[in-house]
Amino acid sequence: MRLKSLLTMSMLVMSIHSFAQQTINLPQPNKKANSTSVIEALNTRHSTREFASTPLSQQELSNLCWAACGISRDDNHRTAPTARNKQEIRLFVFTKDGVFEYMAKENKLIKKVSGDQRDLLTSNGGNANFKQDFVLQAPVSLLMVIDFDIFGSNDTKSMQMGCVDAGIVSENINLYCQSVGLVTVPRATHDTDGIRKLLGFTSQQLPIMNNPVGKPKKH
Repeated sequence: MRLKSLLTMSMLVMSIHSFAQQTINLPQPNKKANSTSVIEALNTRHSTREFASTPLSQQELSNLCWAACGISRDDNHRTAPTARNKQEIRLFVFTKDGVFEYMAKENKLIKKVSGDQRDLLTSNGGNANFKQDFVLQAPVSLLMVIDFDIFGSNDTKSMQMGCVDAGIVSENINLYCQSVGLVTVPRATHDTDGIRKLLGFTSQQLPIMNNPVGKPKKH
């Protein structure tokens, strides 16, 4: 009986440890980080397809996700506006360690899938001759997903507004990266069906854009 109790407790501890590894509590975003002005970021913004292999720190990742679509002035508003404040854009973080979803209100990452899945972002899945391997250089790629279950409709107008909202999140990423010395490029190339299968999405969740992000490569 005692052995059985010890085994049960051991399994419980292992389960708790395993669950803990699935969640990354990010440090609070540094809203006073050194950065250029919005005017300067607009003037110098450019797309980059070369990245240093240097990983981003958790603080840099927290700042980046917050800039993309984090909580701003109160619990009901984001750094990126959305139609009717539906907040239907979900942000997924692809790294060599797995795929995580950014939970803005808790400022944390929840692991959805383990392992390096960035290859799903290199092509559209339907053309074997077209592949953009530069994505694999970036330590982080941010994927924007329109969730029509959250929006409440998937008609033509809803589709249009979801695309606009995803574009706003992408532009937040572009300007933030430019302002703090990171590099990125907005993209619409990815394997939509493969991502849906990987993350258990239905037709109501549409992967729409992605931004690989990293530090500039030195030549």
